[in-house]
Amino acid sequence: MYINFTTFIAFLNQFVLSHFKFILGTLYFRISLVFLFIIINSSSSYSQGEWAEYLIYRDKKLMSIQVDMEFDDIKPNYKNLLIIGAKFKGCLKNGFPTEEGLNELYTFSDSTEMILSKITKNKLVGVITYRCYGLDVYYIKDTINVRKNLENLYLREFDTSKVYLYIKKDKSKEYYYENLFPQNLSSDYFLAQEYLIEMANEGDKLDDKRKVTHWAYFRNLKKRDKFEKNIKAFDFQIDSVYAVKEDKYPYHLQFSKESLVDPQSIFELTNLIKVLTNSSNSIYGGWGFDPKTDN
Repeated sequence: MYINFTTFIAFLNQFVLSHFKFILGTLYFRISLVFLFIIINSSSSYSQGEWAEYLIYRDKKLMSIQVDMEFDDIKPNYKNLLIIGAKFKGCLKNGFPTEEGLNELYTFSDSTEMILSKITKNKLVGVITYRCYGLDVYYIKDTINVRKNLENLYLREFDTSKVYLYIKKDKSKEYYYENLFPQNLSSDYFLAQEYLIEMANEGDKLDDKRKVTHWAYFRNLKKRDKFEKNIKAFDFQIDSVYAVKEDKYPYHLQFSKESLVDPQSIFELTNLIKVLTNSSNSIYGGWGFDPKTDN
């Protein structure tokens, strides 16, 4: 039988349903780097008119959200929300899919889209991965026969005890803005997210403290010394100082701190360092930490 809305929320610890990882041809990344390095050099806003992906924590579990940013501009006159998804067997310990799980999600999503496109006009606006569930979020023009046709499909092709199907009127697109559309649109935020997503796809839970290493570059020794003093006030350790004479910013500094590595903590930490480097007219070279997988 189908899991109703109340049952699903209870099953996921009162999770206000939201999301699933939409793959739009995205490759399944394998991180072979022992150490991850990220260049941070932009402060412009995220470009709309395309899909964006980001990670959040919901009820202490990692969630991936992919969202159609263009929907914010076009807003077709589809007044009905449809959330449809299933639990996948191929699941890492952090709730993200293995390659087998991705194939399960592809099959489910493609089958759903094929039936749905024959019934009513629709727009896929988001996809969510959370605790071994994959959810596609649509806005649809009409609801007539949608539930019946989809249920018939799932009865024929899938284990219906693991299928979630929810339809609701949503004229104002409330679900899209409250549960899918990112609150932070800065390029720095999405740049950091890109590499954290790679780590999550490999099975990293991103739920602990680790040594996070940072790099900064300075025009002169005086500015580096002043920055070093400032950064120590935030409990950072100095790992190394050295000079590369041929560089435009020849005075280099490597420093580190035991920090939480969840997406929000990483963004706040790197934003602090960027403020400090900007104030000294220096360059923030990036950050990195060792990935952890236990699958």
